[in-house]
Amino acid sequence: MRTTIILSLTGFGLLALSAPVLADDITIAVAGPMTGPVASIGEQMKRGAEAAAAAINDAGGVDGRKIKIVIEDDACDPKQAVTVANLIVGQQIKYVDGHACSGSSIPASDVYAENNVLMMSPASSNPALTEKGHATIMRLYPRDDRQGEFIAPWIADRYKGKKIAILHDKSAYGKGLASVVKDKLNAGGVTEVMFEGINPGEKDYTAVITKLKSAGAEFVYFGGYHAEAGLILRQAADQGAKFQLMTGDSIATSEFWAMSGQAGEGTLFTFPTDPRRSPSAAKALEQFKGQGYDPEGFTLFSYGVVQAIADGIKRSGSDDPAKIAAALEDGKPVDTVMGPVKFDGKGDILDPRYDINMWSAGKYGPIAK
Repeated sequence: MRTTIILSLTGFGLLALSAPVLADDITIAVAGPMTGPVASIGEQMKRGAEAAAAAINDAGGVDGRKIKIVIEDDACDPKQAVTVANLIVGQQIKYVDGHACSGSSIPASDVYAENNVLMMSPASSNPALTEKGHATIMRLYPRDDRQGEFIAPWIADRYKGKKIAILHDKSAYGKGLASVVKDKLNAGGVTEVMFEGINPGEKDYTAVITKLKSAGAEFVYFGGYHAEAGLILRQAADQGAKFQLMTGDSIATSEFWAMSGQAGEGTLFTFPTDPRRSPSAAKALEQFKGQGYDPEGFTLFSYGVVQAIADGIKRSGSDDPAKIAAALEDGKPVDTVMGPVKFDGKGDILDPRYDINMWSAGKYGPIAK
């Protein structure tokens, strides 16, 4: 479950978790799905955190202190996430870049809050994460309610008069996002022809596709992850079902196209404005270019989390997670690969911006709104 990665100027190799942590080290745990159906997101988080730590260390560290990255695997499973959180607390690690899945982040956050650990998620979007009011729980990623507010009016306008269906995977992330979109559409006078949950991890979604065909669905909004989205599209094509699919941010990974193949052509999804297009990401992009890696999806968000934690330590002049969180929530911008970001008193980022993206020929990019 655990791997320890040491990143420093001298390039130390792997050390066992039992090795003593130097007093001057700043250890950040990256907690996310390193295995399981959404492991590509965990890989993005890992890559981003490692690169950020290397860049900070190469520049002299945090007031001369080096950042160490410890990787923990929650497999996007709530129970495993709580186990991981307790492992992190037991190692006396004070800072967490994670978790990714909202269903993991929400229960894990209670453990961190109780033990004064700063957790900043680069991917979790369910509003409940920060609505609990925990002083040390933050996220460098927009909330679902903001995403719903952004996309529902666009759907209502662009697909006016069309039969709209909404699916979700019953997860905290998927159902939460789908419910927000449903509520916003309903408030705007649009009623869906179908609102239904699927069981993630199944191999056959022909039954729900048959229901979509029977309902005459022309536009389908799906709250869930890339594996199910890709499989639904592929099986829908096999059945001759034609509809426009749109999802949330979780399909910003090349694994979606590997699952869907040509059936994924034209699939739409919302995602925060791609940080790869930010001038602030130029140096990081050069780092990743040297590795032959494209920092898609959540990679740069994870990179930004490490930057934000390092900045909070400098600002507060303390290692106390509560003081660091308070320093980051003071309304002053934090410089990250995404550009300057600000946090509100709940630990959420202010003024998020979104793009509507389309998959085409195996790649995705923003479309004109």
